[in-house]
Amino acid sequence: MAARKNTPQPSLSDYQERLRAVGLRSTAARVAVLRELEAAKVPLSHADLVEAMQDAGYDRVTLYRNLTDLTEAGLVIRADLGDHVWRFELKDDQSAEHGPHPHFTCTDCGSVACLPVESVHLKPAKGTPKALAAQSVDIQLRGRCDRCGQ
Repeated sequence: MAARKNTPQPSLSDYQERLRAVGLRSTAARVAVLRELEAAKVPLSHADLVEAMQDAGYDRVTLYRNLTDLTEAGLVIRADLGDHVWRFELKDDQSAEHGPHPHFTCTDCGSVACLPVESVHLKPAKGTPKALAAQSVDIQLRGRCDRCGQ
């Protein structure tokens, strides 16, 4: 299960407002998924979300459909971090923690860590594709984490 942040979570009305602002109905399942993603320190896979929410009474299909709806609406970012598993995290361009940022995946244990934006600096060179210059790329680093490297 994912580690938790120690910051206060938004209120129910905050989540409802986010959903309505992108044209989605505010349902208990959608609010629950947003809350879980807000609390997570790292991107969660569908399986992670199912495990974390097993006591809430939502089935796998409901959670997957809500992840899809939230992603299509632009509230959630979906990323494949090189292991062919989709992971989801709340999109919040105002927050360095949940805005666009690089990820590190351990090649041994598969753990994922969000890295600060400033940990990787791209300097476009002559002939660099415009997408890189516009910083619209995903940066994913792979290697051994501190636990596995010892």
